[in-house]
Amino acid sequence: MRRLLFVAASVLVLALPASSFAATTTVKITARAFSPNSVTVPFGDTVNWVNTDTATHQIVANNGAFASAVLKHNESYSFTFKAAGRYPYHDALHPKLKGTVTVKGPPPSVTLGTNVPILVYGSQASLTGTVSNGQANESVAITGQPYGSATVQQLATVTTGTGGGFAYTVQPSILTTYTAHWKTASSQTISVQVRPKLTLLPFQGRFYAKVLSPVSYAGKYVYLQRLSKFGQWVTVEKLKLGPLSGRLFSMPHVRGTFTYHVYMSVNTAGPGYLDGWSGTQKVHRRR
Repeated sequence: MRRLLFVAASVLVLALPASSFAATTTVKITARAFSPNSVTVPFGDTVNWVNTDTATHQIVANNGAFASAVLKHNESYSFTFKAAGRYPYHDALHPKLKGTVTVKGPPPSVTLGTNVPILVYGSQASLTGTVSNGQANESVAITGQPYGSATVQQLATVTTGTGGGFAYTVQPSILTTYTAHWKTASSQTISVQVRPKLTLLPFQGRFYAKVLSPVSYAGKYVYLQRLSKFGQWVTVEKLKLGPLSGRLFSMPHVRGTFTYHVYMSVNTAGPGYLDGWSGTQKVHRRR
């Protein structure tokens, strides 16, 4: 009787789905490092990053496989790894903070990554990947889904080169997710996030700020910011944008030499966009 019970229990364990054994590994975000900064997890496990620092942080995979929102104190971000491999990542707000997740398990049949997981509107990113047989002349379909769209669009069919590698250039106008498809296999989805493009240029003795984006920002606000001697950007003026998402204005009359830029918050940028900022302008006033 005991032997029958043991056999029945063994069959029950073997019948449990693999997802029952999936686990979560926690990584703490501190002011100086990820703790631990390198973790190894099985295929299908989840990594949960918790911000234990008082400053904000943002987790971004170097190849665009995952990216969190900006995390405030005690906020967290989780990602489940469904493809084996090595995933270096960094903090987009504090680039010196870096970490790595190594995922063990069966290798994916087709991979996909990007050289630019976050770009400014109007810029391009390169999607690259490899098919597992390492052969040239294989057809790989690239699909994309822009933020807010209910449908996935096929963007192109590319052909692999030597070693089974392929590449495709994209220019997303809003947060877009991409996937590569080869035969019956699909890659892990990656995301390319977009910032509005802000410009700040001299114009007839004054300055002109403008936001370039598919979205109209007429009536919205950008912030004129000055670089402090401590290396921090300090808001000095709130600028309301006109019908063409632009604004002509005069710089503050402050004696000395100062560096300025204009900034748009993520709340103003709207769904599907990150915050953005312009290049800098140096202003010198003797009196």
